Amino acid sequence: MQVSVENTSALERRMTVGVPAERIETEVNKRLQQTARRAKIPGFRPGKVPMNVIRQRYEGAARQEALSDLIQETFYEAVVEQKLNPAGAPSVEPKAFEKGKDLEYVATFEVFPEFQVSGFDAVAVERLQADVHAADVDSMLEILRKQNTRFEKVERAAQNDDQLNIDFVGKVDGEAFAGGSAKGTALVLGSGRMIPGFEEGLVGAKAGEERVLSLSFPEDYQNLDLAGKAAEFTVTVNSVSEAKLPELNDDFFALFGIKEGGLEGFRTEVGKNMERELRQAIKSKVKNQVMDGLLAANPIEVPKALIGNEVNRLRVQAVQQFGGNIKPDQLPAELFEEQAKRRVVLGLIVAEVVKQFELKPDEARVRELIQEMASAYQEPEQVVAWYYKNDQQLNEVRSVVLEEQVVDTVLQKAKVTDKQVSYEEAVKPAEAPQAA
Repeated sequence: MQVSVENTSALERRMTVGVPAERIETEVNKRLQQTARRAKIPGFRPGKVPMNVIRQRYEGAARQEALSDLIQETFYEAVVEQKLNPAGAPSVEPKAFEKGKDLEYVATFEVFPEFQVSGFDAVAVERLQADVHAADVDSMLEILRKQNTRFEKVERAAQNDDQLNIDFVGKVDGEAFAGGSAKGTALVLGSGRMIPGFEEGLVGAKAGEERVLSLSFPEDYQNLDLAGKAAEFTVTVNSVSEAKLPELNDDFFALFGIKEGGLEGFRTEVGKNMERELRQAIKSKVKNQVMDGLLAANPIEVPKALIGNEVNRLRVQAVQQFGGNIKPDQLPAELFEEQAKRRVVLGLIVAEVVKQFELKPDEARVRELIQEMASAYQEPEQVVAWYYKNDQQLNEVRSVVLEEQVVDTVLQKAKVTDKQVSYEEAVKPAEAPQAA
């Protein structure tokens, strides 16, 4: 087998492979012999069909099959021989394809970039420090109460924070527009769900009242056909309901699976969950900063095939998340390319750090992470056992731990400063790109 490789770009390779005719004929004959043992041809007993008859009937198909298999086999042999690491399936173009002659084909493909991760000392990380105080738990209890708000009808004028049941019809230039009308919709005044002026225009309204609101869509409204345009909404108020916060009693605690311990027991459980959330938030923010630093210090070119594969994964995730009657490939690739490239680059960098430092998942940390996740459930022992009985789930946890070990490795060399902040600031989502 003859192999030559041409570098057509930083990552693209054009490999020409020559396969001797003898090897091709050996593979063709092997397939014909297999066919002869099972072929059923009128006038001949099974297994007794003359080879010239077999060859006459089946050689074309056997040759096509042999050539297809040989291209796959020899491509793999060639990349191993040339110490190449393909990043995707090759594009194969036969050059010589005649019976009795050597097969020659050209395979064009991308390879993984070869690099070493550097710049650890240039990575700057601000590591937040925070504690969960009694006042933080009090605030969380109020949030939980508001999340479980009930609304009861009242016979008075509407106020902010009241929930109205309304019918409305919106018109632009006297014509109703798509999406501008609804019946029986619930709206909490002050929620900011509607365009400016809509909710404010209903303050003071009573059940059975009709109001006409003359408003304008914002200039930056997402529907460009309506952006900046004047509109008139005719709104009928069907009912007015005021918010009723639940009492902190056993019935409320039971909603969260807490059946014993009363208020103090509930506060303890809420505090534990907040501590868990705090640890995860701080860890996540540190990880994002580490990944951003590694990206900045290690600009690498990545195979287009890998980006394309990641774009397709993100398309599928988007369809699964948002639903709708749309196929993943109908979503424009450019919507996902930046995020896909970031993920691919980070994946390669993380894998290289693992390789450079010969990292392996710390099984003690794996168990610790599983136990922490399980502690949020009523029967944590069963959750831990479930993970250790499911290899796929267990390996996913191992991957998370391995990524944490990569972060720890970088932090040993990075510029790290600690900053004391409040619980609220520590858990507030960071405005940062999504990590790998």
